[in-house]
Amino acid sequence: MLVLCLALAACQPAPPPQGSPRYMLGEPYSLGGLWSYPKEEFGRVESGLAAVLPDRRAGRRTTNGEIFDPDRLMGAHRTLQLPAIVSVWNLETGREVRLRVNDRGPAQPGRVIGLSSRAAALLGIPAGGTAQVRVSVEDAPSRALARALPSSERTAPQVEAVRTVAVEREELAPLPGSRQAERVREAPRVATAPAAPGAEAGLPPDPLPEQVLPRPAMPGRLWVEAGSFFRRDLAQQQAARLRDLGARVEPFGEGRQPQFRVRLGPFASPAAADRAVAGVLAAGLPEVKLLVE
Repeated sequence: MLVLCLALAACQPAPPPQGSPRYMLGEPYSLGGLWSYPKEEFGRVESGLAAVLPDRRAGRRTTNGEIFDPDRLMGAHRTLQLPAIVSVWNLETGREVRLRVNDRGPAQPGRVIGLSSRAAALLGIPAGGTAQVRVSVEDAPSRALARALPSSERTAPQVEAVRTVAVEREELAPLPGSRQAERVREAPRVATAPAAPGAEAGLPPDPLPEQVLPRPAMPGRLWVEAGSFFRRDLAQQQAARLRDLGARVEPFGEGRQPQFRVRLGPFASPAAADRAVAGVLAAGLPEVKLLVE
């Protein structure tokens, strides 16, 4: 029995060492008065306000065990898989950069992503400032990281060995009028160059290169969303709790079953939108988003 237990234990994937880089999601958590629920989203695209991460210390460990460096293109997100490669487009300046999301945050409600000081500088965002951004997860490099890095959250599939049987072989006489080939033709062998390390997996470089892509400047309007529902009456009940903030119910989406969202705004400045976010939280409604449209 002891031998059997040791054999079964040997078949289980070993968890990555503490403090080493790994792929992870993590459990739901509360930060800045909001609950966040991490999940895999390789095609996520969202718009909102970006914040510059206040932590300027180099060398600390991020949530997934990587080394934080404010002089590299790094970022923090509340729910994305870690690490992930994302494109961040500053809608106010028209600059876009790619960065590696490997931490949780930002702590302030109403911020869609936190940026290292170097990433913020390339995007034209001053220290302590905010900017309207569009964040897009890059599917291929993010999936490559998910495949390549160890993870204690993945379980290896249990595969049973297939039973093998002996195969008998018997030489048969050729059919009348046919000729038996003396030799099977083989395709000519073509020499292939060895692939570069990580090229097959499509792993992104680490650190990411500092490349700024020029895009058009397309600033939008700031809105606060305090929940979405499939029933109008439930949305109206939610809006009634925020009547003093000017909340209203709006239908949205396409298809046979409409949805309804509770919205506030638009707001002329991030400070005004932040006050609305604080009002929603004070009313005991934790599902609040600050959007750019």
